[in-house]
Amino acid sequence: MPRSGWVKPATDQRLSDHISIGVLTRVFPPELIDRVVAEAGRVEQRHRLLPARVVVYYVLAMALFAESSYEEVMRALVEGLAWESGWRQVWEVPAKGSIFKARSRLGREPLRLLFEAVAGPLADERTDGAFYRDWRLISLDGTCLDVADTPANEREFGRPGSSRREGGGAFPQVRLVALSETGTHAICAAALGPLSSSENALADELLGELQEGMLCLADRGFYSFERWQNARQTGAQLLWRVRANMLLPREQQLPDGSYLTRIYANQPDQRAQRDGHRVRVVEYQIDDGIDRDAEQRYRLLSTILEPEQAPAAELGVLYHERWELESTLDELKVHQRGPRVVLRSKAPDGVYQEAYGYLCTHYAIRRLMHDAALQARVDPDRLSFTRSLRAARRSARTQPGFSPPDDRHRT
Repeated sequence: MPRSGWVKPATDQRLSDHISIGVLTRVFPPELIDRVVAEAGRVEQRHRLLPARVVVYYVLAMALFAESSYEEVMRALVEGLAWESGWRQVWEVPAKGSIFKARSRLGREPLRLLFEAVAGPLADERTDGAFYRDWRLISLDGTCLDVADTPANEREFGRPGSSRREGGGAFPQVRLVALSETGTHAICAAALGPLSSSENALADELLGELQEGMLCLADRGFYSFERWQNARQTGAQLLWRVRANMLLPREQQLPDGSYLTRIYANQPDQRAQRDGHRVRVVEYQIDDGIDRDAEQRYRLLSTILEPEQAPAAELGVLYHERWELESTLDELKVHQRGPRVVLRSKAPDGVYQEAYGYLCTHYAIRRLMHDAALQARVDPDRLSFTRSLRAARRSARTQPGFSPPDDRHRT
């Protein structure tokens, strides 16, 4: 039965055969979109004005055009269509309610699977600034994203406290913890949850993404004996900051100023010196010429025990590469989403779907930037994320859609 905005084409080609999202289609080709949709069990049983593949691309477009209305995002998505093989279709932008329903049918799972299918380290031996000696630099950190202020979102996610009352923050928030490749700013893995989820609990979900050949940097809030051991069992090397008051007796002084000690699961084991695990400690003080309080003192634990493999002075400098992840999260929250812009979804499932859309789009832009950096033989840090984002937006509007796939005759 015909539906509003739909005119049956002369052939069996569909809108989803032609739609694209500019250069990001290189990272998210239609066959990948179809695979994750099928894996999530969201394949349509009949033709729709907004089939699942189109809706996935629409969610990615929402992350590109964060400050545009729902209808304007759809216009941006279809402006670059190429009408090939004599095919023509009269197609009107669906109403906001139709877009809501299509997103609800799709759910969050296809976007989560899409992110997990593509996300991973980008750097190779040609990439400047991505490695320390033989180790790929990976950083662990977290942040929060403001979401639409609706009763459903507040119940699901909660809101931060304010100075006046508990739960008095301006917007509900979803918590995000990420593993990022430091040299390329590519978010390789992410865990999402309500504000009541701790960063550490979400971080535990990501430790399995670490592997041999990586060197993971993390701030002092992430350390616990169990988490350290779980991360170490992946084969990755670790360089984590710990609190200045943590008891770490000097067991063996090393020539570069660092020393070896042991960490324990609990105080009774430490007092009995039972089941300790050897680590290396690097301590240093930052003198800013103003304040020399305890907060300026840095204490790092490392699994790299030999000074010849990683001198203490180099590790001290290297740790501050962790702040690259702060810049990465800033790209996601401020430049890509826009300052003072909240995630627009009014229901929790849509919030997760939208958040994974942001992660997918950020990763795709960073992947394209890395490819460009390799061609220009420069450090990826020298390229502007903002300019790359603008280029991706332009490409979504101007580049033609891809040709219909051979297996387009399906329901």
